[in-house]
Amino acid sequence: MPRILILHLEGPLAAFGAEMVDARGPVRDWPGASLLTGLLANALGYDRADREAHDALQTRLDFAVRLDRPGEILRDFQTVQLDGADRGWTTRGIPEERSGGADTYKSPHIRERDHYADVFVTVALALSEPETAPTLDDLAEALERPARPLFLGRKPCLPSAPLFGGFVEAEDTVAALSVAPLPERGEDDPVVVLRDGPGRPEGFSRHYVTDMRNWRGGVHAGQRVYRRGRLSALATRVTS
Repeated sequence: MPRILILHLEGPLAAFGAEMVDARGPVRDWPGASLLTGLLANALGYDRADREAHDALQTRLDFAVRLDRPGEILRDFQTVQLDGADRGWTTRGIPEERSGGADTYKSPHIRERDHYADVFVTVALALSEPETAPTLDDLAEALERPARPLFLGRKPCLPSAPLFGGFVEAEDTVAALSVAPLPERGEDDPVVVLRDGPGRPEGFSRHYVTDMRNWRGGVHAGQRVYRRGRLSALATRVTS
C-alpha cells in the first residue's frame, strides 16, 4: 500500500492566499498547489530562480486537505511610511533593499491582508513518479531540517509545531485523511477538500480556484475544480 506524507500546518496565523487584485489580499482556509510547492521548495533550499524545479515539483503534487481547526478570519489593515533607506527582512538571510526616486516614498504604503487565526490543517501528500528526486523521504528530511525558515503563506505566519507529521499507509491521499490522527483540539467531523474526480461523495460542493502557479512566468493561471465536504462522508464514497 502506498505511503502518504502527512503535513501539519498549525500556527497562530496562516495565510493560504486566494486570487488577489490590487492591494487587497484575500485568503482561503486551505492551502493550494502553489503554496505547498513554495513551502516544500523553501524547505529544500530552492532559489527563486529555480523556476523549472518549482514547476516540476508542483506538477508532481497529489494532495488532499483536512481542516481540523479552521480558525477565524482576521483582517489586517496595514499602513506604513517607508523610506528609501528602509530594508525588509527575508528568509534568504540577505536584507531586501528598496529602489525608486524620492517621489516613490511621499505617500504611505497601504494594503489589506486577510489571515486565519488559530489554524490546524492536515495535508495528505503524495508524488507522481515517486522514485524521482525529490522523493517523499527527501521532503520529510527537508521539513525536519529545512534549508530556510518556513512559514504558512506569509513570512509573519510562523508555524507553532513541526510541519512533518510522519507517514501513513493508505490507498490514496483521500483515504489517508481518514487514517491520519485528529488533533486533540479540533473538530470531530472536520471539512475535507479534495481535487474533483470520480467517486467523490454526493453532496460535496464544487469550488473553482486558481491554485497553480506558472513559476517561469511568475503568474497564476488556469482553473481547477475542488470538492468540499465532511470527513464522515469519505467512509461512504463510491470508487469507479
